Amino acid sequence: MTSTRTTAWQELVTSALLGTDRRPAPTEGVPLLDAAALHTVRRRAGLLPAAAAALPSPAPDDPRPEPPEPAGRRLAQLLAGRSGPPGSGGRRGAAPDLTELLPQWLAAALRHGYRAPASQLDALLDAARARTDLRPQALAFAGARGLWLARINPEWKFALRSTSGGAALPAPSDTEAVQSLWEEGLFAERMALLTTVRTEAPAAGIDLLATTWSTERAEDRLLFLDSLRTGLTDGDEPFLERALADRSRNVRSTAAELLSALPTSALAGRMADRAMTCVSLDLSENQVRVSVEAPHECDAAMQRDGVSAVPPAGRGERSWWLGQLVEATPLGVWTTRLRDRTPDAIVTLPVADGWGEELHAAWCRAAVRQRDTEWSRALLAGPGTTSLAERAKLLAALPDDERACWVAEFIAGHGLSEAFQLLAVCDVPWAEPLGRAVVDALEIARDAGSYPWSFSGVMGLAERCLDPTEAPHLELLTAIPDEKEGASPGAGGYWSEAFQRLVSTLRLRAAMAAELAGEPTGEARSAEVMEPRA
Repeated sequence: MTSTRTTAWQELVTSALLGTDRRPAPTEGVPLLDAAALHTVRRRAGLLPAAAAALPSPAPDDPRPEPPEPAGRRLAQLLAGRSGPPGSGGRRGAAPDLTELLPQWLAAALRHGYRAPASQLDALLDAARARTDLRPQALAFAGARGLWLARINPEWKFALRSTSGGAALPAPSDTEAVQSLWEEGLFAERMALLTTVRTEAPAAGIDLLATTWSTERAEDRLLFLDSLRTGLTDGDEPFLERALADRSRNVRSTAAELLSALPTSALAGRMADRAMTCVSLDLSENQVRVSVEAPHECDAAMQRDGVSAVPPAGRGERSWWLGQLVEATPLGVWTTRLRDRTPDAIVTLPVADGWGEELHAAWCRAAVRQRDTEWSRALLAGPGTTSLAERAKLLAALPDDERACWVAEFIAGHGLSEAFQLLAVCDVPWAEPLGRAVVDALEIARDAGSYPWSFSGVMGLAERCLDPTEAPHLELLTAIPDEKEGASPGAGGYWSEAFQRLVSTLRLRAAMAAELAGEPTGEARSAEVMEPRA
């Protein structure tokens, strides 16, 4: 009987898809849709109830406190993406963009040691599913209860492989519990466990990883290996040397990169020996310059040490190999190789035969990889570093205050058109000299009558990164300026709206910080923040 009903239902579906002209419905004079409705009721009424599933185990405890009630309400608003009170019609041109403030709110909540309110865990996981940039902070905020929910709802399965650190972990000293979780836990739990163990005892973390290394998937081996960047020590070298023979090319490449970041490693020494045969000081022709003789082949030993033999499209083989050798060479080698010159002196030396750009780019990558402040400073000041991407990476190696001052000086000399990448690596909130330089440059652009759209990226960064205490100083810029001759029509109105949004966002960020700290905030002031004037 069930088989007959199933066949009839399938025939009805086929007739509906192909049309009754091509496939007449087997309904014996009953209209097709009426027959479909009848079969639908019959199918539902005849459905046998499924066996009751076992209830999930209770959610684990999270000892962290929930945020204060005003901060919890703010989180709900941020997760909903609303820029104004209900019924306000959505985001207005001068209203803050709440979706861009959610990462900042989560980071501040984690600094305070809060956990996610239970009533908002589902919305938080939905937000993390939609935005990968939110996942580390959102899952750490959700904690062990977030992982518990992710096991139940397949739509949140991403959390089971994310390295959030939200799992409840055993103490590193409890070796039995550590080994049990390492062998049986979810990937997210295992990654968090490895990080925790390495923080307390780096060697113990490597030993733990080695117990299952040969049975891990290539994808997992790569992620575990990449996690060793934090807290990398000379004691990791033996394990990384063995990983150079891994069956996965990506794992081998990452192991070589990590070894080259250890100046005393055997791989770094091998790469230095190769690089020194390629780069030397030429004192002939009454001129001191750097001479370069790039490698003529990429042998098996070089490839084992992480040198990629095949260059990208449009890149010469020899320059490709040279760049990789120099990048993996400890920077201290060059002081000895180039007659005891300092990094400042080395980067100003002329380079023969047009190899200067390639050599300087490799030194930049080496300085970033080795986090060498002296070389980063020299390369930023030297004549060979012109790429904004290279400068941004070098800046990351400088202390926060020095980095902010360097970018402030750059903006004062070059304006904002080339500063976006540099601003993105500066510490938040921006230091006073940097914030003032950005605001001054925006004011200059406004007074010149340019459209603000050209500066929308920088304005968006300012909303998230400018110190909220700057809000009162920006009030004058919210007025519509007089339209000057030659200015873009209507630009003044757009600038006024952009600065209103900047001021209201800064005030909102200040309110968020006060709410998370448990400080009182005025309801009238909060309403003003969310409803900037037209």
